[in-house]
Amino acid sequence: MSKIGITHEFEMGDGKKISIETGKIAKQADGSVVVKMGDTMLLATVVSSKDAKEGTDFLPLSVDYQEKYASTGRIPGGFLKRESRLSDYEVLICRLVDRALRPMFPEDYHSDVQVMISLISADKNIMPDALAAFAASAAISISNIPFNGPISEVRVARIDGQFQINPTISDIARADMDMIVAGNAKDICMVEGEMKEVSEAEMAEAIRVAHEAIKLQVQAQVDFIAKVGYKEKRTYKHEPEARPELMDKIRAFAYDRVYAVAKSALGKDERSLAFRAIRDDFEATVSEEMTESAFAWLMKKYYHDIEKEAIRNLVLNEGVRLDGRGTKNIRPIWSEVGYLPSAHGSAIFTRGETQSLTTVTLGAKTDEQMIDGAMFFGYNKFLLHYNFPGFSTGEVRPNRGAGRREIGHGNLAMRSLKQVLPGDDENPYVIRIVSDILESNGSSSMATVCAGTLALMDAGVKIKAPVSGIAMGLITDPKTGKYAVLSDILGDEDHLGDMDFKVTGTTKGITACQMDLKIDGLSYDTLAEALLQAKEGRAHILNEMMSTLETPREDYKPHAPRIVEIRVAKEFIGAIIGPGGKIIQEMQRESGATISIEEKDNQGIVQIYADNKEAIEKVTAKIKGMTTIPEVGEVYEGKVKSIMPFGAFVEILPGKDGLLHISEIDWKRYETMDGVLEVGEVVKVKLIDVDKKTGKLKLSRKVLIPRPEKTNDAPSAEL
Repeated sequence: MSKIGITHEFEMGDGKKISIETGKIAKQADGSVVVKMGDTMLLATVVSSKDAKEGTDFLPLSVDYQEKYASTGRIPGGFLKRESRLSDYEVLICRLVDRALRPMFPEDYHSDVQVMISLISADKNIMPDALAAFAASAAISISNIPFNGPISEVRVARIDGQFQINPTISDIARADMDMIVAGNAKDICMVEGEMKEVSEAEMAEAIRVAHEAIKLQVQAQVDFIAKVGYKEKRTYKHEPEARPELMDKIRAFAYDRVYAVAKSALGKDERSLAFRAIRDDFEATVSEEMTESAFAWLMKKYYHDIEKEAIRNLVLNEGVRLDGRGTKNIRPIWSEVGYLPSAHGSAIFTRGETQSLTTVTLGAKTDEQMIDGAMFFGYNKFLLHYNFPGFSTGEVRPNRGAGRREIGHGNLAMRSLKQVLPGDDENPYVIRIVSDILESNGSSSMATVCAGTLALMDAGVKIKAPVSGIAMGLITDPKTGKYAVLSDILGDEDHLGDMDFKVTGTTKGITACQMDLKIDGLSYDTLAEALLQAKEGRAHILNEMMSTLETPREDYKPHAPRIVEIRVAKEFIGAIIGPGGKIIQEMQRESGATISIEEKDNQGIVQIYADNKEAIEKVTAKIKGMTTIPEVGEVYEGKVKSIMPFGAFVEILPGKDGLLHISEIDWKRYETMDGVLEVGEVVKVKLIDVDKKTGKLKLSRKVLIPRPEKTNDAPSAEL
């Protein structure tokens, strides 16, 4: 039997081998490959509609990445026991792949494209995310779908001072830089990662190292395509026939007027209305032709292109931006902390027309997020959620929960702030940050970082250093070689520019970054210039933030919950929990506190979480009593639990009773217990003995009472 399928294998130069296979499975897709590294296998498929939907003027690309639980020999949790909606982790990988692929499709290709990537086998020490875009690119490249690839994506991490490409999971844990970088053989198009306060030069070097590995993987795809056989790309016509005379007509009518509006430094809404008025005025001059759908489609496209050209030329020729700023100027900033009196920490951060209202909530161990994925299972104690309602941009939009954009922006802010959080020994809390964007005109994710820093400090969380963030833009003209790096970009500058580069960090260095490049070619010199300009901008923003709150508050808010941690011997864990959880549940019910207990390092770690001191003290005393071993010679304040003819049983510690014999109550003799003690009475006693066989406790009260002196005229009290 002949071998099925075509396989190409190559080495990464560090001993790692990667293979690409096609022709064996999923053959009805337009393109499909299986990429394998170690025991990790990814199936990537691509399908594209034959025609574009009417009226579509963009690329409807959807990317889905899913990890099959069977790939790691696990059964999904939950009631359904099957893979369901994508996890946040999977959504983030979808975004990484989408951002790498999208710039590589022709601008005039508007058919629906669906890329699906599945983890079908997993090596538990190999991260599959760095292979996802490589697999997707290979699948598209061997199909007949128009594509200006191949591209690839790699992880670059610095471990023990050395850069590694696609390191193992165990090695990543030691990294001080962890980035995913995507690009083609010539250029970088996407960067995302986190760092432990590194310099701009170190980050640029990491990108350079990653690009060398990308070139190797792109060449491997070229060799693979040669083995498979090149497929002619499908012909398509998704846009009407070009009409250069219409473009010239619109330019003559609108260019100068658009340039003037762009230079007028109007606000976002006023500027938008002014641009729309110019377009409406032109439409009025060609009202008869507007009835033709092709004419209307091209008119809209050409006007947009001329508007973009005028705005870009204003920046390149005069260094003036839409809101009147220069290229390095930051919009006005104001901030406030403690705005919400009931939150554990809160802050408003406003920069220009972008505003974030951010809260910090401190929770107990029971509030940890459980991660139940195919590759990762565990708990997360730092959460950051980002919300982007329609009113923040003056739009009517249904609120259907967090989408991929919200998840991606929240993740960038989370990675930025994670680097400066105190360690577990210093911070027992689960921390949840929520950023609600109330206004948006450019880089709300960076506003989230700034507001998150202030809210953490307002909550009294002892962060190592404050973090600020800035979004950088780029406008280039390949014909003249002119370019301009823009600090703190507007939403329109993001849309009309060539780059969106977000950088966050402290005064010491960068903590996270995200870059999307929309053009071919970004020299390392330009990248270095953008990074240094971003550093200046971050410093300015940080200074503005520090004028509101410079350091974390000395203590948590009075209404913030407190956590007390007690370490007990491992053998006491069962006693604290009780049969079926009876004891711990009773303590929680009586005190109102939340109690969690886990075994770690051969000890029981008990966390008591409550918003009032009395509840914590009550539970602490009870647990300490349960876990304290009574010592002979110690004096205790006990409570009489029951009375017998021969004495009383006194509880000296929670759950620990001892016998106070009738002869040990006082120096005088009692014939009966009637009227001597009462149930519930508190008495001070001393532990005088512990029975070695039974463990029973023997108590004495009389040894704590001065012995009366003997008299000649009275019989001894001891007789």
